[in-house]
Amino acid sequence: MLWTIAIILLILWAIGLAFKVAGAVIHLLLVLALIVVLYKFFMGRKAR
Repeated sequence: MLWTIAIILLILWAIGLAFKVAGAVIHLLLVLALIVVLYKFFMGRKAR
């Protein structure tokens, strides 16, 4: 589930960058995607 959200956020970020839409929001999406990926990485590692 979190990987899906991260991928969607990265795709939206890439589209926004390509079309130069919503300046700061693009970077916010990238930061959110990175946070989700890092959270999933560390929580997955902790569970093992």
